[in-house]
Amino acid sequence: MTDISHTGSTGLGIDRSRAIYWGVAALTTVLVIGPIAPILFQAFLDKPLYDDSAALTVGNFARLFSEPGMIGIFFNTLYFGGLTMVVAQVFGVIMAVLVGRTNLPGRQWLGEIFIWPLFVSNLVIAFGWFTMYGPSGFVTLAAKTYLGGAPWNLYTVSGMGIVAGLSQAPLTYLMCLAAVTKADPLLEDAARSTGAGPFRALLSVTIPMIRPAIIYSAVLNFVVGIEMLAIPLLFGGPSGIQTVTTFLYDAGINAAVRPEYGLVGAAAVILLMLVAFLVWLQGYLMKSSGRFVSVRGKASRPSTLELGAWRWPAFLFVFSFVFLTIISIFGGIFLRSAVSFLTPLIPFWKVLTAANFELVLSSASYVRSIINSVVVATVGAAIGTCLILVIALVSRRSDFRYSRALEYVALFPRALPGIIAGLGFFYAVIWLPGADLIRGTVAVLILAFMIRYIPVGFGAIAPALAQVGEELDRGARISGADWWTTVTRIIVPILKPALFSCYALLFIHFFKEYVTAAFLYQPGSEIIGTTMLQLVAQGDNGPVSALATIQVIITAAFVILARRVMGAKIYG
Repeated sequence: MTDISHTGSTGLGIDRSRAIYWGVAALTTVLVIGPIAPILFQAFLDKPLYDDSAALTVGNFARLFSEPGMIGIFFNTLYFGGLTMVVAQVFGVIMAVLVGRTNLPGRQWLGEIFIWPLFVSNLVIAFGWFTMYGPSGFVTLAAKTYLGGAPWNLYTVSGMGIVAGLSQAPLTYLMCLAAVTKADPLLEDAARSTGAGPFRALLSVTIPMIRPAIIYSAVLNFVVGIEMLAIPLLFGGPSGIQTVTTFLYDAGINAAVRPEYGLVGAAAVILLMLVAFLVWLQGYLMKSSGRFVSVRGKASRPSTLELGAWRWPAFLFVFSFVFLTIISIFGGIFLRSAVSFLTPLIPFWKVLTAANFELVLSSASYVRSIINSVVVATVGAAIGTCLILVIALVSRRSDFRYSRALEYVALFPRALPGIIAGLGFFYAVIWLPGADLIRGTVAVLILAFMIRYIPVGFGAIAPALAQVGEELDRGARISGADWWTTVTRIIVPILKPALFSCYALLFIHFFKEYVTAAFLYQPGSEIIGTTMLQLVAQGDNGPVSALATIQVIITAAFVILARRVMGAKIYG
């Protein structure tokens, strides 16, 4: 029998467990506050925060709203976020109900394809939409040639919102799918017994029962919409349409002479406050979710709702949606990477070329961006998993008096948009003494990504931790083990599947991240996303599509590996 007893002393008369508690709490607090404090400070300074002559002022906020077009920028942001939410909710909920609760033909593989946009960045998705449905896109040109015109225009706020909503529909689908598959089938049977048809039963019973999931995903999609950069930048830039994120990007990075640090800080604070309010609202609205519980102690077997004569029309609708918004988008990216130019007027096999990949693989900076992305994702996910594990153990499985406060701090980055996280770290590394050592390095990217995605990893570990009975802890403590020995010898080995899932989720998020890195990278620390941003701005669509294809291939390989070898649970 293995002896797990341990006195828990550090040798300096300090209890080891207490030292870990306070050390984790202090480290987490510093890391989370680190990128926020400089932004708050900068918002109230009349000069850059590294300028010793800077003085306190509230004039930045007055200047912000007196800037020409600023009210319109905030309106665009809110409208774009609202439309993103509505479109995502409508199509995501419909897909979740049809795939999760009906006898839809091919629902398993359709559902698998539907979640693939979640594995890649919005930048890749935006470029795919541009390639297929942009003004010179393949589908757009085909519509103009054979139909006399295309009924869509992506270079408007409404067009951008529809694209973003369709891109975010998989997130709504995934969140509602778990709820819809657990809804009590007896309620639907009761509706059918009174003469209700299949769709009537779904509308009157099933959808109301998944209202908490709909509310939660709706607020989340609104947050994603207002903090999104790729789609507003790609489609709004050419037509002069700005949102808050593109304003921050242009004013902070692309300023012609000198970045407007004061205005950028003020706009970032307002965006941060809006997102924080929405995250709070999300939690508040979920407080009443208990009244929608339909799964109790008595077991009930989920049933499949028969669609009858509507079975194949429903399949045609779902397949058309998946084909037009996902398969064609990824197909357009792959096809564009393998041709010299893409047009429906010339068969693609006549313009096949490997030049785009040759250009990418022969360029030291492009190859370096691929290697850096893999390094950041691989190493960063490992470090992040270890940090999040310790945070979860202290906040959920210890007697630390501030455990609840630690959890709140750790989850606060949910309200931290990527562009603000990147901007905050940019300010921090040029302001804090000694921080300049990691400026423009891969290390600062890992640190920034890790902090932003603490809530994602925490969400993978905490539920598994809650399923481990506390009697295991008590048994070990009775036999003389301290807290650290207990959790490392007993709890952590049980959590291995959750740790693999956490690592896989962090790897995917780190690998596809680009917004946070926009302010932080320098030559030598570029990643795929930042390189794609530069190429898109230059109009080099061939190399962009090649890099996007490489990113998708690496992501697909990792997802397959994580599921089959590591047994990781990724996105449900």
